[in-house]
Amino acid sequence: MKPAPVYEYKEYKGADKLKGKTALITGGDSGIGRAVAVAYAKEGANVAIVYFDEHGDAEDTKKRVEEEGVKCLLISGDVGEEDFCNEAVEKTVEEFGRLDILVNNAAEQHPKESIKDITSEQFHRTFKTNFYSQFYLTKKAIDYMKLGSAIINTTSINPYRGNPQLIDYTATKGAINGFTRSMAQALVKDGIRVNAVAPGPIWTPLIPATFSGETVASFGQDTPMGRAGQPVEHVGCYVLLASDESSYMTGQTLHVNGGGFVTT
Repeated sequence: MKPAPVYEYKEYKGADKLKGKTALITGGDSGIGRAVAVAYAKEGANVAIVYFDEHGDAEDTKKRVEEEGVKCLLISGDVGEEDFCNEAVEKTVEEFGRLDILVNNAAEQHPKESIKDITSEQFHRTFKTNFYSQFYLTKKAIDYMKLGSAIINTTSINPYRGNPQLIDYTATKGAINGFTRSMAQALVKDGIRVNAVAPGPIWTPLIPATFSGETVASFGQDTPMGRAGQPVEHVGCYVLLASDESSYMTGQTLHVNGGGFVTT
């Protein structure tokens, strides 16, 4: 990608906000997931990265995470499958002995001009990756989570505004919003917080991989800030929601969208 996405601010110094904790991050090989993995490592957390098949990207992320003196586990597979999600959680706990933070971040999108162009196969595939994965992983992860644990779901600006070219994708993100609020209420008695982050137009590998060259050239320019956001510009939200600094926050969504107004 040119320019390359910005995953890290070298001047970011961790403050042990997540020291001794273990985080499982889906889609952690690139984009927002990679940025979060590096930030969590700087804050002292061991990290399990779940990804599909971009082995080179995953190895690069692992190398950078371990440079911070923590451990990193790579787990490759399809998060749309329940058995794999269960396996990913089990491998994480087996490797690190605990699971404190779950970041449900994996997603895919396939722009289409009309709902008529969305096949049943695409519709089911998008829901499996984007939403079913969050359901499966959350269901399994809470077997090991304790008081003070955190679940963070990546949603999007799209369910707040709609997107005629990403109808199925937007629907998955709307489902995530409802899931986040429902699970926050369901788990509050256990001391497990569930929140979400809603990115706006963010410069990640997903963008040039799915949009036309014309769309990519102007991507993000319609925001008040006049540009697309970078993956690294999300890490403050993900660190906050994973740490004890957000101990009185659950069922909330933090918006990182360059100033785009949304109603919640």
